[in-house]
Amino acid sequence: MNRRVVHTRGGPPADVLTVIEEPEPEALERGQVLIRTTAFPVHPGDLQAIEAYPGKAAKPVPAGVEATGVVEAIGPGARVAPGVEVGGRVAVFPQPGAWSQWIVADAEVVVAVPDELSDEVAAQMLVNPLTTVMLRREAQEHPAFGYDGVLVQTAAGSSVGRLVTGVCQFHNMGLVNVVRSERGAVELRKRFPDVPVVATEHDGWADEVRKAVGGRPVGVALDPIGGKLAESLLDLLTPGGKLVSYGQIAEEPISLHASTLLHKSLTLRGKNIGRWLSETSAERRASDVAAAKLIALTLEDQFDVAATYGLGELGNAVEHAVRPGKVGLVLVRPW
Repeated sequence: MNRRVVHTRGGPPADVLTVIEEPEPEALERGQVLIRTTAFPVHPGDLQAIEAYPGKAAKPVPAGVEATGVVEAIGPGARVAPGVEVGGRVAVFPQPGAWSQWIVADAEVVVAVPDELSDEVAAQMLVNPLTTVMLRREAQEHPAFGYDGVLVQTAAGSSVGRLVTGVCQFHNMGLVNVVRSERGAVELRKRFPDVPVVATEHDGWADEVRKAVGGRPVGVALDPIGGKLAESLLDLLTPGGKLVSYGQIAEEPISLHASTLLHKSLTLRGKNIGRWLSETSAERRASDVAAAKLIALTLEDQFDVAATYGLGELGNAVEHAVRPGKVGLVLVRPW
């Protein structure tokens, strides 16, 4: 039997998610790959999508989009990526229903995992690194970014935030990190001692950011939070600057007067990994996946795992995935 995580309605994930049993996959159709899953991550975005699911589904909706595992079979006519072979380790994204013991995936979303990477890193090898690649590209489109300007990012202690920091350091790009607490700032300074970190729990934190940039323009700010914090970032941006919003952690909206945008000629830009899929060509996606692999290999020590659970502990895994102060992603081993 195949055990799969599903839901039939929206709501708190711990309440609406359930594990069902179904027959194991049989004959593959053209272009498909059968994968025995070894681990999958619980992304906050996965849980937000489940909570926001509209109405009630006529049949169970499979959960999850990313996983790692071992290829058990390759269907007829499947054009697989280099290194994808029976018995080989792979990662998949985007794969609806990735939270499952067995995955039948389209060959085009199956990526070979380098031998050097553990399952813990392989399970996170695509979504967060690809998000990092997407954000770096968005930042580099601004003329003040790079050698002349400074990037500011919030939630810098998150899994994506740490990867963005590592990439900026590798390419010698100016960066100031912003986190919620001084405790988080201390931890981030240990990882990246050369990168300034400011905690928003301090009054006047925005002035600390201005001091840290040393008079250089803040051309781009990256923010997965929203709300009041995003409004403060707009004040930090230089004229012509750009705020890139890629998450919605805060419940309150971003509230601003039109004059804030007009007088400084600011740009608000929303980005998410789903848009990356729809906006990029097959060639660009392949290039970005190669970059994601390189990030995983180069910054392997930044792929923290907060905890690992079994399928029978799914409720605990979901609760842990949104726990404040968590460092790293929560993984589930489905066997």
